[in-house]
Amino acid sequence: MAKYMVDTDIQVPVAFDPFAEAEELGSRGAKEYVHIRIQQRNGKKSLTTVQGLKKEISYEKILKDLKKTFCCNGNVVVDKELGKVIQLQGDQRRNVSNFLIQTGIVKKDQIKIHGF
Repeated sequence: MAKYMVDTDIQVPVAFDPFAEAEELGSRGAKEYVHIRIQQRNGKKSLTTVQGLKKEISYEKILKDLKKTFCCNGNVVVDKELGKVIQLQGDQRRNVSNFLIQTGIVKKDQIKIHGF
């Protein structure tokens, strides 16, 4: 009886870090992007984060408009490494990207949407 070796492509699941790509881009001094990410909470709940907006923009005013427009709750979080990050309840990635483009805050080619 001969034993045969079979090559199979097996992907081993690893822990996913949604901010790993931003750290790599930041170290190279790449083009300024606005990163819109989704993070899974418990069950069906999710959280949308917006990172990389210009520092001179009022995050609180943008958050107020986003909350009113999309009927969700949210807040601004200040992180040591990432700076200010807007967090919104639910999967609001497409809504936020359309909002930022229509209001003229960023251009379409400056937005990176991450997740699933």
